[in-house]
Amino acid sequence: RRRSSPFKRLLIANRGEIALRIIHTAREMGIETVAVYSDADREALHTRRADIAVHIGGFLPEESYLCGERILEVAEQTRCDALHPGYGFLAENAEFARVCEEAGIVFVGPPAEAIALMGDKVQARRAALKAGVPLVPGLVEVVTDRQILKDKAQEIGYPVMIKAAAGGGGKGMRVVETSDQLAESADLAQAEARAGFGDDRIYLEKFLTSPRHVEFQVVADGHGSIVHYGERECSVQRRHQKLLEESPCAGLEDDLRTAMGDAACALSREVGYVGAGTVEFLLSEGKFYFLEMNTRLQVEHAITEARYGVDLVAEQLRIAGGLPLAPVPEPRGHAIEVRVNAEDPESFLPVLGTVRRLSIPGGPGVRFDSMLYQGLTVTPYYDSMLGKLIVFAQDRPGAISRMRRALGELRIVGVTTSIPACLRVLEDPGFLDGNYDTGILETIDRSVPESVEELAALAAATACYFRVARLSGEPAENQECSGPGPWVLIDRMQRLRTRPR
Repeated sequence: RRRSSPFKRLLIANRGEIALRIIHTAREMGIETVAVYSDADREALHTRRADIAVHIGGFLPEESYLCGERILEVAEQTRCDALHPGYGFLAENAEFARVCEEAGIVFVGPPAEAIALMGDKVQARRAALKAGVPLVPGLVEVVTDRQILKDKAQEIGYPVMIKAAAGGGGKGMRVVETSDQLAESADLAQAEARAGFGDDRIYLEKFLTSPRHVEFQVVADGHGSIVHYGERECSVQRRHQKLLEESPCAGLEDDLRTAMGDAACALSREVGYVGAGTVEFLLSEGKFYFLEMNTRLQVEHAITEARYGVDLVAEQLRIAGGLPLAPVPEPRGHAIEVRVNAEDPESFLPVLGTVRRLSIPGGPGVRFDSMLYQGLTVTPYYDSMLGKLIVFAQDRPGAISRMRRALGELRIVGVTTSIPACLRVLEDPGFLDGNYDTGILETIDRSVPESVEELAALAAATACYFRVARLSGEPAENQECSGPGPWVLIDRMQRLRTRPR
């Protein structure tokens, strides 16, 4: 028997692995799916797996996946009764959620009011304060006066962090070590926030030098019930973006885990939350502090599913259809997720290429959520994530061993990936002990060239690679022996130039 479904037809306003992930659950629930796609995604897997696929625009996100009016037109034309935004693009756009509801299409996510409230970092801090959730010392209002900014920074002590009130993803953030850097850093943060979000408001908080990043998965229904599905450790990050996550958090004491889970639910109740969301905390010296709330499904939701034996997308759909929360099972074992990105593993700069050969790992406790197929061309238009590898085992050592084995079996020929960097994390003594923080990637050797000779050899190899591409008549990214692009070489040259002698 299929799982009971509150909807007949669902539009998925996203692409890649998350679109495929939603299609899988919808099909099991007997829900028809409508995929949308851009010029760049004409051959993408989500267009082949959905019941209906509709072209919505050009290569750029602004011409397609960020075009809410066009997506809503498709939903109405195909008679969808619900829309799932996935994550990214329009997932945390309060106005889009509001317009969906006005059009009579159920937005599979929280109310527009909760999205707007939590999307503004200053208002989110105020809500957390009201709910009794601990905050990192700092301001709970935006800063327009440079003197106030200077006085508050002096009061809480350097280093401090200037943050954009809107947006996320590490944009509009500046760490300030001394007072003479404050004004320039504020200007840079504002400029980046204005360019990225169209909103240059900033605020200030204390910068915690060696915190852990721990988040709690919350789920709330429309009948007043709120629960959490435990925590996820997300401290392995590059450019303030996650690379590897695990659950549970190694070494987290039970009383602290309980307090953090209660705080996550209290904040959700304070803002009238409904649906699946994530409350993120910084953990430092045995104390936790509210960081932000993501009003959507997270990329790393799969490790929570592995430990709790739950389908969080199915829960989202049930709740959006007005059904009450399902009972929360007891957690078990340990799960780890690695994001497989089209990135140079040393600089973490994005790369392009075409997947010439692909081999996907299998075996017990291994799951690979991915948009990959042989012949896929990685374009510069979207996020660099190609997929995510998830493993589950009875304990943490078993999960680490399984992830090493699975990563060793994953073969992606034609595109450089972040896999070597993830393997180095899995071999790091601090990670193995569970004693690490958000600075872990800065302490791990990423094999930067040690000499001008080595860099010259790398440049020569890359030049040879492009010459072979020209002679073969194929674009460089189609060659099986894919190498770093010019932007990666430039980054390595700069790091070599600035290394202390």
